[in-house]
Amino acid sequence: MTEYTVEFVGTGDTITVSDKQTILRACIDAGIAQEYSCRVGMCLACSAEILEGEVTQPAAHALTDEEKTSYALTCMARPQSDLKLDRGSYPPSIEADATAADAAADD
Repeated sequence: MTEYTVEFVGTGDTITVSDKQTILRACIDAGIAQEYSCRVGMCLACSAEILEGEVTQPAAHALTDEEKTSYALTCMARPQSDLKLDRGSYPPSIEADATAADAAADD
């Protein structure tokens, strides 16, 4: 088992996460508030932009293949290196969905 440092930029929160543990589980265990909902890689509530490092997240179904290189779903993502993450940053696919929903609501 290998352990990595995960730093959440802008918050001062840093945790140690094993490569066998999800980032969300480590946050919960450390008492760090991390937003989440479904815990199965579908809702995007727990997303974070990957500023540095790599994760593995084969079950992150809500992300496109392209988004999986830039965003982590912390409920699914396991570190493969030390990481710097920006919590609350959402991938373009969810931003596009929100814009479309707002436009539909205005009609």
